[in-house]
Amino acid sequence: MSPTTRLRSALFFGGLIAAIFIAGCAHSKRATTINDQGSALWTGRISLQVQSEPVQSFSASFELKGKPDRGELTLISPLGNVLGVLRWSPLEAVLDSGNQKIQRFSSVDALMEQATGAAVPISALFAWLQGDNANVSGWSADLSRHSEGRISAKRDQPTPRADLRVVLDQ
Repeated sequence: MSPTTRLRSALFFGGLIAAIFIAGCAHSKRATTINDQGSALWTGRISLQVQSEPVQSFSASFELKGKPDRGELTLISPLGNVLGVLRWSPLEAVLDSGNQKIQRFSSVDALMEQATGAAVPISALFAWLQGDNANVSGWSADLSRHSEGRISAKRDQPTPRADLRVVLDQ
């Protein structure tokens, strides 16, 4: 898999995870600072399979903190290396992939569009993590195992189809 494809997969997976799955009751959720009590922290494992040609699969540990309008998603390899950090605010979205140049975008949607080929619904991901089955065009979320810290979502539109799975740390 080329570095560009890996980065796209990592971002897609991270954004999708951030935007699609994270469970509420069985996850670690806490305020990140006293001044930002609306922020939360989720950690766990995420996997994404994209039905492209060829099929692309990605899995990593993650740490998601913040809220839909201002947050940070860190993707971590099985060996503990940081694969990338996505940060967003109302003014910009930034991708820091370590040894590569930092990339800046006007919004988290633009970042996800560049990284994955489709905007990832960050607001819906945060809702799903809290157990709220937010509707997103093209996506269907399964929160039936939310209480166990497991979330899954499928994207049928736009193509290619994608399958996202999140398992939260207990």
